[in-house]
Amino acid sequence: MATGSSIFLVALGAILTFAVDAEVSGLDIGAVGVILMIAGAVGVLLSLVWIDRATEPRRETRVVEREHHHA
Repeated sequence: MATGSSIFLVALGAILTFAVDAEVSGLDIGAVGVILMIAGAVGVLLSLVWIDRATEPRRETRVVEREHHHA
C-alpha cells in the first residue's frame, strides 16, 4: 500500500468516525472509521519501513575463485 493511499484511508476513517452522523442498519460507521484509520496507520508504517530498506546502501559480496595451474 502506497503512503498516499494509506494517508487517504486515515483521513477517510477520521471523517467517518468524527464527522458523519448517519446511521446504517447493521453497520456501525464509527467502527468502520476506526478500522480504516488503523489500516491506514499500519500502511503508513509499512511503507516507511519499506522506503527505509529500499534506500539503504546495499552491500555486495563477490566471491572470485581462481585455479592456479602449475606446470
